[in-house]
Amino acid sequence: MTTRILTAIVFVAVMLGGLYGGLYPFVGLFVLITALCLWEFIGMTLVTQNPANIRHYKVLGTIMGVLPVIITGIYKLGIPADPFIFLKKATILSIPLVFLIFIRELFANTKEPFTNLAHLFLGIFYIGLPMSMLILVGIEGDTYLPNTVFGILLLTWANDSGAYLIGSKIGKTPLFPRISPNKTWEGSIGGAITTIAAGFLLSLVFSEQSLFNWLIIAGLTAIFGSIGDLIESMLKRSKGVKDSGSFLPGHGGFLDRFDAFIFVVPFVAAFLLYIRG
Repeated sequence: MTTRILTAIVFVAVMLGGLYGGLYPFVGLFVLITALCLWEFIGMTLVTQNPANIRHYKVLGTIMGVLPVIITGIYKLGIPADPFIFLKKATILSIPLVFLIFIRELFANTKEPFTNLAHLFLGIFYIGLPMSMLILVGIEGDTYLPNTVFGILLLTWANDSGAYLIGSKIGKTPLFPRISPNKTWEGSIGGAITTIAAGFLLSLVFSEQSLFNWLIIAGLTAIFGSIGDLIESMLKRSKGVKDSGSFLPGHGGFLDRFDAFIFVVPFVAAFLLYIRG
């Protein structure tokens, strides 16, 4: 229990420091989170009879998956003299790098080469692209919006906590027993109510988004956060593992902590970026 509490304290401190330390810590924080989630994801999905290949795949897949976040971060930080030329050149140079994994697989002598290729590409779409969209949400023009990012995180955790607390008390009707036998409809509904209430409270504290926006964000979080949690449960069940990793003692891995958030971000980002025009 002590380890679990200490891990939670350090985790929250690092998250708050990254979010409220400014633009560079924000981008750096989510580049790191993306890399750690990818590391765990690739480790779970690899199909190789040679254990020596595992680290090579993890490094390659992590670099590939984190590239969209790094490129987006550099672009939004305004580091390049001409951001549009930078995006063009970065994209052009990234494509050959991605295709190098085919050459790597050619010489790896693995049992299911195209399964590994598919998983490496999936890491980009499942983890890398959502996190790059988060950078776009967090930086609007020259304005940094830490409260919006923090609010999405809080709503995700509110949904998860509300579903767990209410489900453990009154949950009786299985939600998706094939994937997660312990999740119930009562818990999911309780989590949704908790999340909507949290969205209302956030509108009173954080003025970066209107009440309407916070409620829409909360609704999207309640729906897709629960689905994101089920998606990772499906992944872990298919691979026969309890946790995605052990980076967070007493809490499992980073993907365990951010599975719902990763799945929420594309939908919330699409909404916020669309209304920005």
